[in-house]
Amino acid sequence: MTRPILYSFRRCPYAMRARLAIHVAGIECELREILLRDKAPEFLAASPKGTVPVVVDAGHVIEESLDVMHWALAKHDPQGWLDMPQEGHALIAQSDGPFKSALDRYKYGSRHPEADTDDEREKGADFLRKLNTMLQGQAYLYGENPCLSDMAIVTFVRQFAHVDQDWFYAQPWPDLIRWLDAFKASNLFAAIMGKYPTWQQGDEIIVFCPKTPG
Repeated sequence: MTRPILYSFRRCPYAMRARLAIHVAGIECELREILLRDKAPEFLAASPKGTVPVVVDAGHVIEESLDVMHWALAKHDPQGWLDMPQEGHALIAQSDGPFKSALDRYKYGSRHPEADTDDEREKGADFLRKLNTMLQGQAYLYGENPCLSDMAIVTFVRQFAHVDQDWFYAQPWPDLIRWLDAFKASNLFAAIMGKYPTWQQGDEIIVFCPKTPG
């Protein structure tokens, strides 16, 4: 049986969240680690837009990370991530839209000379304050169990935090910080952050699918 192919890049938060869902779903994939500044021609042939993650499954190409998450969890969702209130979808859209825009302008200020990094950090902080409020008194955004919104958002919160960790950890967001730190310390996060060589045609196949975490 031919495995789906997963084109990925270890540090990309979009690719991280795709790997989270694939790992939890227990789907064996052929992992192809891509160097974003020198993209393999096979990767660009599969997805000319040239961004990760990309899944190729029996000729079907899935090019958006959230679509990859849904694809994986539709096959197997042992932790019930898809059991999420409807408003969770709007929360993900807010993260992927305004929050990610502010994050990019905060983290990559030199690429956005029109933006003020302090202003962009404050825009992102507005969203983080909302998450902190949601997390008060509970382990996850919608209760005591993780759902799609937690795993679709947390990799971007991690990226935001790492821009200036001294500043981030000095903020009055104890519940958000607890949630993020628990994720970073989890077996799940460790399982999807293995280091792999950059893929080239003819390389030995690397199978991505550690055992489903407890």
